[in-house]
Amino acid sequence: MKKRILGYGVGGALMATGLWGLVRESDFDLVGWAVWFGGAALVHDAVLVPCVLLVGAATTRLPRSYRWHVQGTLMVGGMVTLVALPFVLGQGRRADNPSILPLSYGRNLLIVLAAVFVLAVCTALRHRYGIRKSRRRCSDGDR
Repeated sequence: MKKRILGYGVGGALMATGLWGLVRESDFDLVGWAVWFGGAALVHDAVLVPCVLLVGAATTRLPRSYRWHVQGTLMVGGMVTLVALPFVLGQGRRADNPSILPLSYGRNLLIVLAAVFVLAVCTALRHRYGIRKSRRRCSDGDR
């Protein structure tokens, strides 16, 4: 209970610091900030939550030992894709300044998604087959 209250206090202090920074800015645009904040809530409720529910429904028939790994992999992959999508689509790219978005973001997204997939497979296999680090107990003669 004490940890929860401490967490609430720290979170509230961080939010107050952020709001104070917004209000203190000389070019603070209340309408623009409200649109951004409202848009984030709308994307969360209209896109993110239905996707999470669909993943949960789609994975109910998987064996219980793999379900968590598949769900986690799909959630992490979806979040990474959601964050990287504006870069992949080239939003903000200008022909007169090629240094704005200079990388191959589509390829890099695929590399990150492949790494997430490989890590999930390794974790699932480790969990399934009980692969553990061997701990060799030393006897008095080994010291």
